[in-house]
Amino acid sequence: MKKIFNKKNIINGLFLGFFLILIFVPSAKALMIRGLMEIGLFRPSVEIPKENATPEAAADLSGISFKDASGRIVDLGNLKGKVIFLNFWATWCPPCLAEMPSVNKLYEQFKDDKDVVFILVDADSDFAKSKKFMDEKDYKMPVFAVASNIPEQIFKGSLPTTVVFDKQGRISYNEVGAANYASPKFIDFIKKLKESNN
Repeated sequence: MKKIFNKKNIINGLFLGFFLILIFVPSAKALMIRGLMEIGLFRPSVEIPKENATPEAAADLSGISFKDASGRIVDLGNLKGKVIFLNFWATWCPPCLAEMPSVNKLYEQFKDDKDVVFILVDADSDFAKSKKFMDEKDYKMPVFAVASNIPEQIFKGSLPTTVVFDKQGRISYNEVGAANYASPKFIDFIKKLKESNN
């Protein structure tokens, strides 16, 4: 019996238990990812791609639409002249849960700015579940569901996916996976897009 409960087996058992928790408990995995974000990993790369430098690179966003819980439709084509922060997420997705506090901090910073629009798209289109999640976390971010076809250059199906459009409708940022959107570098990036007239 002593051989089973030796120090090595206990440490291996604890390690295995920790590993299983990370695999099967989304909130535990999200907490670990969030911790890694706090120490500087998962920084979003915010250099504007060279292909966005010309007006011809602007995409026609008309017809790409989302609806909120009240049924109000938002068409990206009607948001020209605004910076759009578009985030695809789900309540069961650990990387989505990990980045959500930083998305909320970014939203809080720009929520009263008429030139910056936030669209958080619940990939499951389950407004009851996403509203419950937002209420539990005391987040005030607007939640939407997909209301049209979404081009693959915007969303390929991986969660989380975040896309930022400049005021001309050009993709200035497109990232799959968790990132810290409350970092000073990303906040400056949004401010530069907002102030740019190109």
